[in-house]
Amino acid sequence: MDRRELFKVFGTAGMGLALGGTALAVPDHNAGAAHGGKAAGPLHGGHFHFCGIHMAKRDPRIQVITQHYCTAHSGDGQDAMFQCVLFDSAAPNAKLLDVEYVITDKTYRQLPGGEKKYWHPHTYEVPGGMLTAPGMGPGEERKMMKMILTTWGKAWHTWPDPKSAVPVGEPLLIWSLTGDGQADPAVVARRDKDLHFSTAKLSEQRCQELGLEVPHVSLPRSVGAVGRQWTDDGDDRPRRKR
Repeated sequence: MDRRELFKVFGTAGMGLALGGTALAVPDHNAGAAHGGKAAGPLHGGHFHFCGIHMAKRDPRIQVITQHYCTAHSGDGQDAMFQCVLFDSAAPNAKLLDVEYVITDKTYRQLPGGEKKYWHPHTYEVPGGMLTAPGMGPGEERKMMKMILTTWGKAWHTWPDPKSAVPVGEPLLIWSLTGDGQADPAVVARRDKDLHFSTAKLSEQRCQELGLEVPHVSLPRSVGAVGRQWTDDGDDRPRRKR
């Protein structure tokens, strides 16, 4: 399955939600239907489930495990865009924390300079083992992660503190983990326990599969900093695994 086919699969209707290994059918919605017919609605069709760790750009100490449910919105191939809703868990009554938009590297390069500060790279999250797809088979997950590797995300947490009863406070612009040693060990350990796997072993496995070294990009120095995918300076390209 090539990149173009993966994008098509990502947006295919009827795939269902992959929640903890179980595909849940998305129901039809009648609201807004004309003449008594059924309206598909924006949640009709297939979504893909990913689990990652988000941090606040203005304060990297704020880190949250997030469950992403994403679907294709527009475009195809190198012009595709996806949109995601993010929750604090995969439980039926989970808190809606965030919205995220995902674009390809080609689209990101065409953004105005002032816009790029809002978009974080996903590059480290794949070989670093920080992003995983619960419920997806190993082969399909490998293909999906290769596709996600060079994408960029724009995410805002509208529920800044998941421990609060209601979403209070200013929305947080979210950034990604971009290098080893940035993730809170307690957060990683909690996710490893919940998902029954090892982030460290997953990172080692993915680096071998991709043939790439883990990216080493420092935390942003300010909320206005623009992201980089692989290195802090010089030519921002991947390093082959030795």
